[in-house]
Amino acid sequence: MMNRCIYLFLLISFAVVSCKSPKNASTTTTNNTTKTKLTEKQQIDFTYLYFNATKEKNLGNVETAIGLYQQCLRINPNDPAPMYELANLLNQQGSPRNALPFAAKAAELEPNNEWYSLLLADCYLKTKNYNEAIKVYQKLIKNFPARLDFYEELAIAQLYAGKGDDAIKTYDKLESLLGGINESISMQKLNLYKQLGKEDKLLLEINRLITAFPKEYKYYGMLGEYYMSKGQKEKAFEAYQKLREVDPGNGFVHLSLSEYYRALKEDDKSYSEMKLAFQNSEIDIDTKIKILLSYYYKVSDSKPELKEQGIELSRILTEVYPDDAKSFSVHGDFLYRDNRSKEAKEYYLKAIALDKERYLLWSQLLLIESELSDFESMYTESSQTIELFPNQPFPYLMKGVAAIQKKKNEEAIEILNQGVELVIDNKPLLGQFYSSLGDAYNAIQNHALSDKSYERSLAIDSNNTFVLNNYSYYLSLRNEKLERAEQMSKRSNQLSPDNSSFLDTYAWILYQLKRYNEAEEWIKKAIDNGGKNSSVILEHYGDILWKQNKTEEAVKLWNEAKEKGTGSEFLDKKVSDKKLYE
Repeated sequence: MMNRCIYLFLLISFAVVSCKSPKNASTTTTNNTTKTKLTEKQQIDFTYLYFNATKEKNLGNVETAIGLYQQCLRINPNDPAPMYELANLLNQQGSPRNALPFAAKAAELEPNNEWYSLLLADCYLKTKNYNEAIKVYQKLIKNFPARLDFYEELAIAQLYAGKGDDAIKTYDKLESLLGGINESISMQKLNLYKQLGKEDKLLLEINRLITAFPKEYKYYGMLGEYYMSKGQKEKAFEAYQKLREVDPGNGFVHLSLSEYYRALKEDDKSYSEMKLAFQNSEIDIDTKIKILLSYYYKVSDSKPELKEQGIELSRILTEVYPDDAKSFSVHGDFLYRDNRSKEAKEYYLKAIALDKERYLLWSQLLLIESELSDFESMYTESSQTIELFPNQPFPYLMKGVAAIQKKKNEEAIEILNQGVELVIDNKPLLGQFYSSLGDAYNAIQNHALSDKSYERSLAIDSNNTFVLNNYSYYLSLRNEKLERAEQMSKRSNQLSPDNSSFLDTYAWILYQLKRYNEAEEWIKKAIDNGGKNSSVILEHYGDILWKQNKTEEAVKLWNEAKEKGTGSEFLDKKVSDKKLYE
């Protein structure tokens, strides 16, 4: 008796959700041929399960809800409400094929329920049963002729099915229901006419739009493009002139005319119109940047004479949009590509002043300062970048390199070690960190950690010529691991021949190995490849000659080395005493 009371209480309490579909579908009655009668206990169990299924669905417990709806259908296999809910959940989970049988059955049981039919149509579309989806939408239109959105859905299904002509008819019907030409529908029809090759109807539709919207400039542009595609240049020009009359201040007129003249190979006129377009503030900056990208990646490569045009157009951006960081960064990009790095740097700084939150601007600025050997600015800007973007490793590397150049080696080691910890899945960058750490540790005479850092860098990239050269040179100065040094230096010269610094390193290693004749051969190569302007290389050459008893020639070279700049700590004494000191 107690259990029966509980069931009766549940039945009353849950009556508000007693198996109704989203649009009030009955739970215990369907169509006349499939009516299912439940016992009192079945109805109570069904109601309880349905209530809990809906609750779990609303809580986001989809799998639990699916299981409960399935239990509902075991009790009443002909109730469309749990069928719909189950199908909807399966469809949302990305299983339209599993949802389809339930959606089809629900729609069959309640053919006038639009939600059931819409779900079924969606399942058909997702399973590429386009013809079946078309049938569902046609039935929906028949049952709900005032629902204009169903016509749009039908047209889309027809497009998927490859029935372009049918889709056009559907759009025509929708247009008639709307009482006249509709821009959105016309654009859909224009795309279809293009796909189907119906050029006459395409032209007719454009003219219909112009007639309906005579002040809308873009349709004249479309007409001009159509005539240009057909080689009817005079008619195209007439369309563009009409466009100018309709909206003389519209910058897109100049873009259209620029394209027109370009097609005629009248490049000067084309560029003049393009400049007018860029000077017009009505055209948004993003549209202009897209145009500039064609100059940056294509035009300037295939036609170098147009490079200056790209630079000039990007400069115009900075005048028209003086408060937009993008205008300055784009102009900086063009200047940098033209190897005008100092000018590019100034524009990146202006861009950063307007928008300091763009990391790419900072990284590009630091890269340029590195190339310019502007280590003072690089040190300052990298510090600012680290403050703004503490999780980006690159500015740590730049600050470390700048600190080394400023003789702040302890600070460089600290910042570089911080940056190493931030590198993720970027071996080339990691290799640069270890290379710089090698330089910094060497500067403070911590040779053990310096060698370890260089070895780590070479483990990442065994062909890094600068690491190979620097590491081998420092070993030669210490007169240590000379066989390893010779191997690395030889490799650097193979990878980068005719580099005076690399040639000098190899010559000095041979000197330390007391192979003076070979050392002289290689130091001469260094001299011939620009080394005659280096005091270090000239001094090395003198030392090598001294070891071969060529005293006068050696002294002469030491004097030349002193005139060129600062050599070793012994250079002045060598010159004054005319004797080798090591």
